Amino acid sequence: MRLTLFILSFFILSCGTVRVAYDYDSSSDFSEYNTYAFSKEQIENLEISDIDKKRILSSVESYLNSKGYSFSKNPDLIVSIDTKSKENVYINRYNDYNYYGWYYPYYGYGSGTYKPFTKVVGLLYIDIVDSKTGKLIWQGNGSGSLSSNKLSRDQLISNFVSQVMESYPPSLN
Repeated sequence: MRLTLFILSFFILSCGTVRVAYDYDSSSDFSEYNTYAFSKEQIENLEISDIDKKRILSSVESYLNSKGYSFSKNPDLIVSIDTKSKENVYINRYNDYNYYGWYYPYYGYGSGTYKPFTKVVGLLYIDIVDSKTGKLIWQGNGSGSLSSNKLSRDQLISNFVSQVMESYPPSLN
């Protein structure tokens, strides 16, 4: 049982954490929207590989289709996407304890070693705009580590998008 819990917790932690936030216009009636399209201009200006663009668009499209929306050339909603990445630098301190410090006190315990490491954090922004009014009605964003994830790039992006889109459409109860 303990081994199962350990393996499960290791798997969950190795998948990384996506921090998600969203906001929406509470005056919008989300039940009126049925179709969507992507903002072509916005997507062309993304500074990521074409393969990653395709992965993100495919994941957003799958999510919206699963919620009953359909792609259209004359859409109710315009979906725009933006991405950024930043490199965070961290410093770990490791103690260099002298093995003989307890027996030969004049050797001391050592000074410690500092080792810097970096972690790349990816940021994904998804905006949904009412195509008739041009008003932003929903915005979601997520940030998470891209370097420590053990999933394939397809799975990573799909999970990332799913977690950001999870709160769309908002329940207005």
